[in-house]
Amino acid sequence: MSAAFRRRAVLALPYLWLVLLFLVPFLISLKISFADSVIGIPPYTPLVETGAGGWRLHLGFDSYRRLVSDDLYAVAYLNAIKFAGVSTLFCLLLGYPLAYGIVRAPRRYRNLLLLLVILPFWTSFLIRVYAWIGLLNENGVINNALLALGLIDRPLTLLNNAFAIYVGIVYSYLPFMVLPLYAQLEKLDPALLEAAADLGCRPWQAFLRVTLPLSLPGIAAGGLLVFIPAVGEFVIPDLLGGPDTLMIGKVLWDEFFANHDWPMASAVAVAMLVLLLVPMGVMRRLLQGESA
Repeated sequence: MSAAFRRRAVLALPYLWLVLLFLVPFLISLKISFADSVIGIPPYTPLVETGAGGWRLHLGFDSYRRLVSDDLYAVAYLNAIKFAGVSTLFCLLLGYPLAYGIVRAPRRYRNLLLLLVILPFWTSFLIRVYAWIGLLNENGVINNALLALGLIDRPLTLLNNAFAIYVGIVYSYLPFMVLPLYAQLEKLDPALLEAAADLGCRPWQAFLRVTLPLSLPGIAAGGLLVFIPAVGEFVIPDLLGGPDTLMIGKVLWDEFFANHDWPMASAVAVAMLVLLLVPMGVMRRLLQGESA
């Protein structure tokens, strides 16, 4: 077996992974999105129908027409983008100092600090979200502590609102921002900051002119790792946001499991994927321009 063949085989593995776990499910969803909803198993019409006249391609666009004409889906998409965007910003504001502090900590403590960052992953995601219900409800830990300290006269409404959703998303996805930032900041040469100081830069000027620009790839990677899953988040809005919360992940769940309208749910999923390709493309172009 030649070395060239082994290299090609190694490079083929991630592409095979993407084909099996991304491209094939996407094509299946795309196919279902052009079907019509029916009562049966499966609950949609086939893409190719056979009859006396031979093969006939059946393409239905009703789901996409409803997606464009019904304001419900537009509001759900906008809400999802708003929650994901604001949560990503908070993750950046919290995660950047945390990653920077870990990088500047003594080397013998870095592994321990990184372990503390990823420690929540050792617990089930659902259990961690449920735990916030006990912290945020009117008889929860936070309200009881504030009442005991005399800081409030009556319990605050911290659950079943936008605040709880932001708390849940930031808490759940903060490690996805910290780890790429740490990986990028850890590669920076400390001599660059020393050179900036020798040239008369104050610490904050050296940070803005040296550290921040060189850490942009980590910011972009962390931002995408937080923003993309947050847009389609269902568990956090459903448990912490209450029944009136309208986000595209919840709409997608309702179309699949409550309405049993698989073509409509598939159209929502396809549109969400296309929507997410826009920030990914913009971020890629910005990074390519920065590296050039």
